Amino acid sequence: MRILDKEIEIDYKNRINRVFEFIDENLGSDLSLSTVSEIAFFSPYHFHRVFKFITEETLNEYITRRRIEKSALELKHKTIGISEISTNCGFNDNSSFTRAFKKYYGVNPTEFRKQNPNRFSKIRQLESKNGQEYPDYEKYICIVNNHKKWTKMNANIEIKETPELSLAGVTHIGINGVENGFEKLIKWANSKALLKNPEAKIGRVFYDSIKVTAPDKVRMSIFLITNEPFEVEGEINKLTINKGKCIVGRFEITPNEFEKSWTGLFIWMNENGYKKSTENPFEIYHNDFREHPENKFIVDLYIPIE
Repeated sequence: MRILDKEIEIDYKNRINRVFEFIDENLGSDLSLSTVSEIAFFSPYHFHRVFKFITEETLNEYITRRRIEKSALELKHKTIGISEISTNCGFNDNSSFTRAFKKYYGVNPTEFRKQNPNRFSKIRQLESKNGQEYPDYEKYICIVNNHKKWTKMNANIEIKETPELSLAGVTHIGINGVENGFEKLIKWANSKALLKNPEAKIGRVFYDSIKVTAPDKVRMSIFLITNEPFEVEGEINKLTINKGKCIVGRFEITPNEFEKSWTGLFIWMNENGYKKSTENPFEIYHNDFREHPENKFIVDLYIPIE
């Protein structure tokens, strides 16, 4: 019975993964319960219960959060008008967008765009709850300058045209317990002898930004790059990263330096006049950090750009 329960759980997670993808691609469109439940092949009633069980959010809560977080990223990275951002993110009018945004961030979209962007980082909010103050503007500029210096010393940055990548992946939600996702993928890949190929690489793609999404809500896929055919099995699903232009930063870092590295790379992007595209950032690892003399990752961080 336990095996059957596990199989059902995996099936439900895979159906919800399809829903995540559909929502990501259609945030500006109709995302009613009846529309979305059809993607998962559930009745609306059953879908509502399953979605809440897996995500700990109702469908409406999840969609509203994703729309607001997408709008926050567009406010950070784009110069388009607030009305256009509101429409892009699926709000019917500016007033409903402003109310929802202010409820989530405490300020309206115009003030969010003007104010110190570090203030709204979900990591910074978490640290503030643990007794650390938000930095004032001068301290924030100092932090940015320190990031720039650190990135210059620790990264080799290039602009590259990246090919389409075929991936086998497993979804994970939240920054805690991420090692379980890696273990699932590696165990499956070893059972198929896929890691014996010297071109095989492990990586991670992020569907949310830790700068605007709470750490326990961040959704990602841990993936294996492989050109070898494979069948979808259990929680393993097929993914594709589209070809395109990327900022690629090569780092040699400890596990605790990933956030600093990503922040530094985004600062580099802004300083050099590039704009992030709608594609998702990702990482590709080139070693097993446990075999490194200093327990460091040799990793490429990719920011897709327009």
